[in-house]
Amino acid sequence: MNEMYNVSSNPHVRDKMSTNRLMQLVVIALLPATVFGIWNFGIHALLVVVVTVAASVFFEWLYDHFMHKSNTITDFSAVVTGLLLALNMPPEIPLWMPVLGSAFAIIVVKQLFGGLGQNFMNPALAARCFLLISFAGSMTDFSVAKGAHAVVDSVSGATPLAAMKEYGGLGDIHVSQMFIGNIQGTIGETSVIAILIGAVILLAFKVINLRIPLMYIGTFTVFVCIYMVASGMGFDWNYLAAHLCGGGLMLGAWFMATDYVTSPITQKGQLVFGFVLGILTAIFRLFGGSAEGVSYAIIISNLLVPLIEKVTLPTAFGKGGKKNEK
Repeated sequence: MNEMYNVSSNPHVRDKMSTNRLMQLVVIALLPATVFGIWNFGIHALLVVVVTVAASVFFEWLYDHFMHKSNTITDFSAVVTGLLLALNMPPEIPLWMPVLGSAFAIIVVKQLFGGLGQNFMNPALAARCFLLISFAGSMTDFSVAKGAHAVVDSVSGATPLAAMKEYGGLGDIHVSQMFIGNIQGTIGETSVIAILIGAVILLAFKVINLRIPLMYIGTFTVFVCIYMVASGMGFDWNYLAAHLCGGGLMLGAWFMATDYVTSPITQKGQLVFGFVLGILTAIFRLFGGSAEGVSYAIIISNLLVPLIEKVTLPTAFGKGGKKNEK
């Protein structure tokens, strides 16, 4: 027989879900949080989203062009990176900063390490942390623009978590407002309802599973409960709910911690990953100098993924057993 066979490396079982289809579903799932953020904060938030996404796509094309690589902007991964970065930006940030962040995310974190599938940490969060370190003042200025719908806290420019950490209370803001999203914060993190609608979309299309988000949120919840009891404040539902609804916990748990490239592939590894995320986020929030800790918790946990996978990798069939001795 002279038949020609296609020889390729494993795995040989292919999923019908293509990369661009996967990324398109993530974009669709992010739309509720994006639309609410624009409605909540106004026209400048829209400009931040448009400019950041456009800049990410541009830098992807630019790198491919000058490196003589195949154009990868059609896989929508740059769109997802740009949108996630935009949703992690303060609504009134100068537009050149997210453009700089887009360049860092696409060129430094993603492309210089081999492109999609090779980056060692989430590009959008790496860019946010880069901007936080470089421009801390602008990245933590959450003053609400005139005409925006967000409820202004008694402490000018302070998010509910920052006010709670600094003054021990939420001021004039109630947990119900945090759940709906009428508060200060980054463009895409304020509305828990909008984020959960997006999470349902991801789950319905089987883009993600529940292991990492539930372990992350569950571990964080248990840690905060232990902290409340151990610190003498007693169990306070409002305190716990504010931590769950405030900051980037929900956006990070459902949309960034579940990133295929930077999270473990093993089931046990995903549970360990979620556990580490919950512990780190709680430590950074409760004992750190900042009121937020999700971004740093995720990128640090990204660095631990190779070790987590090594420890939780299942033993191959036929290996690891003891030989019978006569």
